[in-house]
Amino acid sequence: MRAVIQDRYGHPDVLRLGEIPEPVPADDEVLLRVRAVSLNGSDRENLMGSPAYARWSNGLRRPRHPVPGSDVAGVVAAVGSAVTEYAVGDELFGELAGYRGGLADFVCTRPTLLARKPGGLSFAEASTIPQAGGIARRATADVRPGDRVLVNGAGGAGGVFVVALAKHAGAEVTAVDSADKRDFLHEIGADRTIDFATEDWADERDSFDLIVDLVADRSPFRVHRALRRGGRYAMVGGLARILMVTAVAGPLVGSATGKRVGVLVVPQSRAELEAVTALVAQGDVTPRIDHTYRLRDASAAFARLVAGESRGKLVLEVSEG
Repeated sequence: MRAVIQDRYGHPDVLRLGEIPEPVPADDEVLLRVRAVSLNGSDRENLMGSPAYARWSNGLRRPRHPVPGSDVAGVVAAVGSAVTEYAVGDELFGELAGYRGGLADFVCTRPTLLARKPGGLSFAEASTIPQAGGIARRATADVRPGDRVLVNGAGGAGGVFVVALAKHAGAEVTAVDSADKRDFLHEIGADRTIDFATEDWADERDSFDLIVDLVADRSPFRVHRALRRGGRYAMVGGLARILMVTAVAGPLVGSATGKRVGVLVVPQSRAELEAVTALVAQGDVTPRIDHTYRLRDASAAFARLVAGESRGKLVLEVSEG
């Protein structure tokens, strides 16, 4: 079968389209014929092996699993003998354990992180939801009407869902990204935008009830100043050294300031996936697809992801039937 192959860390040009054996499902697995895969910030990190934490589970010198891609949507092609929940022909979507293996014609996975695709969503739309939706739902779970929320990295793969869910909860949202995304950020619901190249949001003292940082590069000893008392800073992605400092020092900052500062840990969860998908199906949240690519154009898709140019999700269409 066809698959995008990554045998070393690096830039998008390390990716190539090749042939690998078609997998056979174990007793507790389903074989999914992949129809669409969306890219996330974690896919960028796993491609480049940077920040350093991207290698902790994927392999220090090279990726253990050569096929990238984690958020998939497709059709069940076969089921293992112990699988009773799903059957051949079912349309499913979700995350892959280990965040690898999706960019191929077929993938085998345990069905615990998969859900049924709503009939009103295309495979491409469904593939945008799993990781980004789960992070956004967990990050905004405590948002109340009137809260002031800042999203750093708001225009990319994960930020769109955070903005949408914060607005759905009744928050006033400030979106931080590049100046050329200003119109897009307002289109997805942002009340105010900040160009990261000309303004530093961390200089805004006592301004926000929640800060969701998707591209963290500031010390927890600094970012807490932008929070109101009782506010929360949630680091989702960013520099490895910032992650380590935030994880260790965040609780100390919190105890000294009356604010919550820490790293947002979001376990893979079907329940979170289904909860976010219900909001999408109801029209409360709209998936935003920046561009779709064919499997052979994976390098171009990753190049746009790495450059931070996307407005919403990048999707690779793998097969049509």
